[in-house]
Amino acid sequence: MKSAILGAGAVGCYYGGMLARAGREVVLIGRPAHVEAINRDGLDMETQTFREHVKVAARTDPGGIDGADMVLCCVKSTDTVQAAAEMAPHLAPGAIVLSLQNGYDNAERLQAALGRPVHPAVVYVATEMAGPGHLRHHGRGELVIGPIDGGTEVVAEFALAGVPVTVSDNVAGALWAKLIINCAYNGLSAITQLPYGPIARGEGIAGVMEDIVAECLAVAHADGVTVPGDIRAAVAGIAMSMATQKSSTAHDIARGRKSEIDHINGYVLKRGAALGIATPVNRTIHALVRLLETRQG
Repeated sequence: MKSAILGAGAVGCYYGGMLARAGREVVLIGRPAHVEAINRDGLDMETQTFREHVKVAARTDPGGIDGADMVLCCVKSTDTVQAAAEMAPHLAPGAIVLSLQNGYDNAERLQAALGRPVHPAVVYVATEMAGPGHLRHHGRGELVIGPIDGGTEVVAEFALAGVPVTVSDNVAGALWAKLIINCAYNGLSAITQLPYGPIARGEGIAGVMEDIVAECLAVAHADGVTVPGDIRAAVAGIAMSMATQKSSTAHDIARGRKSEIDHINGYVLKRGAALGIATPVNRTIHALVRLLETRQG
């Protein structure tokens, strides 16, 4: 399969880099600084198990999608509609489109804009861009997808790259589980500029996280979604498996960029309001991060 990665940031470079390292045909589509560095030196992958400059094609224009069998949309949730417009002229009729994005409804939004199937992939990986073309991996890397046409080929392709993919009959629940983890950590990491390990050890933070999780579960239940597994244990486990990771929201705030908080705690706030469920702690996290976005300098 030829794969195109639209949004070659921390998530896109990890999965695109792993595929390319396994000898698969990959095109990364990203910002000029990253593309220039990758084309010059290869993608610098600094992971927990290896450090390697991986040779992979990189472009700044969406024309790199032409001829791709699999397209991974890894842009920020705030850029989803624009990504659909950029993708549309280049998608092959049989291309499998996957959304590897934070938030719950990005695949739905892409599908509505494109008028063709788009499949959500739940992403569990801790990564950051440490510099132009330099990916730093802090832990994990697995994906969860739903049953889809061509799913066997997708699983096999990622397996060749050493990326575990689970096919779930409850992908909505898996998406909510990931959303709850993001709600618990992303905003707190942005507000404090701390990684997950120190956040979880903070005085009184366990209670704050419990309130966030309880509100999210109430909204999910009211929305008819069953969240699989022990989500509280999963939230606690992130502080160990991704102890040194700061959230993408924290990086956005530090760089003066608009974050995805509207699609994380803000999504829970919106759905809660629609369903008559109070979400005061998620509201507070959302409001504080939005306030940080207004800072000048």
